[in-house]
Amino acid sequence: MRIPHALASAAALTAIVAIPLSGAFAKKEAAASSPIAAAAAAPSRTPANTARDKYRHPVETLTFFGVKPGQTVVEYSPGGGGWYTEILAPLLKDKGTLYEAQASGRGFDTLKAKMDADAATYGKVKLIPWPDTTGSIPAGSVDTLLTFRNVHNMVMNGTADATFKAFYGLLKPGGTLGIVDHRLPEDRDSALEKSSGYLKVSTIKALAAGAGFTFVEASEINANPKDSADWAKGVWTLPPTLTTGEADPDRAKYLAIGESDRMTLKFVKPK
Repeated sequence: MRIPHALASAAALTAIVAIPLSGAFAKKEAAASSPIAAAAAAPSRTPANTARDKYRHPVETLTFFGVKPGQTVVEYSPGGGGWYTEILAPLLKDKGTLYEAQASGRGFDTLKAKMDADAATYGKVKLIPWPDTTGSIPAGSVDTLLTFRNVHNMVMNGTADATFKAFYGLLKPGGTLGIVDHRLPEDRDSALEKSSGYLKVSTIKALAAGAGFTFVEASEINANPKDSADWAKGVWTLPPTLTTGEADPDRAKYLAIGESDRMTLKFVKPK
């Protein structure tokens, strides 16, 4: 028996609709409708920061790290601009606790002023001078500890081992350490890690393992294959720093490349 054309079309459409979302597309759709996406769309975010979402992929990144309302989260060294603070604060305001661990100095003072000027958004955020010598963040109390583009600074100033051990002490057993940083190809001279702002994935894995962490997985969310990671003035040649200045004849090239190629790594404190 022949099925009328209209009925056949309807049946085919039903079958298509019934196919479940899967793979990367399903993950992207889920992330786009999440509390993280709502926080990333908060009107309290500054336009200069939202303009960088295309490079920093905050919704996908925080989803990958498993950040959720209700958690206790530490962001290490957010900087005076508080780029991720603008998203984490509304995400955790009603349920959860957010600690911003920032070294004393200009960055701390700038972030404090930003938070003081908008108590509705940041009133519940706990800004803690780092290192936390007073134990303001209780040991073993943190669900997720995040640090964005900071490990290269630790390596350059010789504080990486001690800082990773401090991270380990703050996290609960089973807690997540999420790291994003500028990626140096594995075949490059490791000496570049002391001056370029780029690090090898293997270097961060070794630091984490030395502190007791177990590697979970990596994501290419923040990858940028246009970045060759071989700039004379290091990663700061590229946006957003553009350290070579407006007179540099290659400035347009750097802008076209965009921000750096970045690794996105998830570790866990074993239970």
